[in-house]
Amino acid sequence: MENSVNLTLSLPRSVFAVLRQEPSQFVAEMRLAAAVKWYEMRRLSQAKAAEVAGLSRAEFLAALAEFGVSPFQTDADELVAEVLDA
Repeated sequence: MENSVNLTLSLPRSVFAVLRQEPSQFVAEMRLAAAVKWYEMRRLSQAKAAEVAGLSRAEFLAALAEFGVSPFQTDADELVAEVLDA
């Protein structure tokens, strides 16, 4: 990753046993979960969230479906307002 920052996170080994994951799997899942949540909260664009997750944009869109998060950032009220303004 260009211009990246490394972070260190200390967790009890038991966390990995409970989740039945290796640390590398845990990190990948944590990055994805954070990216999906931040996208859902409208803090990140799709492209930036995909980057945070370490996925292509298409893979990120598929992950949104798995998490039950809409890929669309416009809600019904905003759509109505756009139609009325047009």
